[in-house]
Amino acid sequence: MRKVLIGIAAFGLLLAACAESSEETSSPSASGSTAAECAKSVTTYVSSGVLTVGTDNPAYPPYFQGGNTAGTNWQINNPATGKGFESAVAYAVAARMGFTADQVQWVEVPFDQSYAPGKKSFDFDINQISYKPIRAKAVAFSESYYNENQALVAIKGAPITQATSLAELKDYTLATQIGTTSYDYIVDVIQPDKEPGAYNKLVDSIQALKNRQVDGIVVDLPTAFYITAVQIPDGVIVGQFPAAGGEQEYFGMVFQKGNPLVSCVNMALEELKSDGELQAIQDRWLSSKVSVPVFATS
Repeated sequence: MRKVLIGIAAFGLLLAACAESSEETSSPSASGSTAAECAKSVTTYVSSGVLTVGTDNPAYPPYFQGGNTAGTNWQINNPATGKGFESAVAYAVAARMGFTADQVQWVEVPFDQSYAPGKKSFDFDINQISYKPIRAKAVAFSESYYNENQALVAIKGAPITQATSLAELKDYTLATQIGTTSYDYIVDVIQPDKEPGAYNKLVDSIQALKNRQVDGIVVDLPTAFYITAVQIPDGVIVGQFPAAGGEQEYFGMVFQKGNPLVSCVNMALEELKSDGELQAIQDRWLSSKVSVPVFATS
């Protein structure tokens, strides 16, 4: 899913990517035995000599931090600071592929446009985009750079905070940003009796909860930590959800279909995982809180 946050480092980053995504990463491949050699052989960059990286605006913490938006079009945080989990991951991947920080260029890409069909304005997009087979029909995904769970945020003391199972959530009004895996989880897994709230922006669903227009919102777990720590002081994380269908949800970088750079990024991720740098980035920018109960499925 998506979005905002202080996070959780409770989910292993070394889980192999789903079999479905392997189709996308094996189509035209670049050559080279290292990520840097691979990246040098690619001729399809959006701009020569530059790695163009897309993400949404506002750029929410803890995925993007550091502020520094004066004189830019970025809201909340400028991705170019290199601070925040996804910004740090992007620069680490870029470095493994032989790009300097000055050679990384950020472009604004609305969340729902990142995985839409068609020509892309970025080499890859990093924006808490969960892999889904239906999305992979239009774009290519990298392997996982973060495995995540969905969670429920509500107002402290509200009746919904007593729920411990999916069945107990059916009578409540739930909401989140439309087009996200959080929304899919509400509709396909929780299946509440009341029509869920579908908002164009996550911040709108957060405001709806603050206004008591909905009983709870579903977001990824790191976002839930940020919301309850900063945006809704009287908010609580009621629980986290088990993986839908038993399949681990994960964030992957997104590419235009057929982009050979996918192979290079996967090589860079493997290098980062092998020497522990990816885990170190996660440990620095996402918290290690793990005391969030899991909702029972029955």
